Amino acid sequence: MSNITITESAQTHFANLLGQQPEGTNIRIFVVNPGTQNAECGVSYCPAEAVEATDTEMPFTGFSAYIDELSLPFLDDAEIDYVTDKMGSQLTLKAPNAKMRKVSDDAPLIERVEYALQTQVNPQLASHGGHVSLVELTDDGVAIVAFGGGCNGCSMVDVTLKEGIEKELLQQFDGELTAVRDATEHDRGEHSYY
Repeated sequence: MSNITITESAQTHFANLLGQQPEGTNIRIFVVNPGTQNAECGVSYCPAEAVEATDTEMPFTGFSAYIDELSLPFLDDAEIDYVTDKMGSQLTLKAPNAKMRKVSDDAPLIERVEYALQTQVNPQLASHGGHVSLVELTDDGVAIVAFGGGCNGCSMVDVTLKEGIEKELLQQFDGELTAVRDATEHDRGEHSYY
């Protein structure tokens, strides 16, 4: 069972919306492009005839939320809230695992590091149009990463890597990871001449 939270205010909002829909209409929560950088979480109406046998039903007061089989693992820890502020009201959807499936603590180190990069590091780099990916994990615990997008050739890359990414990962994978290096730096080798 995925751990999805629909707050009280969001439940009330859905119940009100569904009150204006044909009898038997519920909501569907889904992820488009799950497991990719373009993953988007969404909510739509789900008429009774659109319910699939493989859907997971989450019953709430006055309605049910249906989640398709494919989206389910990516909606783990998702939260749907209905927020009212001076700008008006809006539905907010947070799905921290939509871009990448949650990995278990006993997964191989490479998968856990990859997951940390995708879910923690890349969202921070995305604001600069950049992203980082794991190239390899050496036997002595060095994660070799490649920067792409806006980070490529940016002079701040070394600072970002050392101050941000390496610090964060070494803390998280204490005793498992020994260093994080940029693939380009790695390729040049220690003694290359320019």
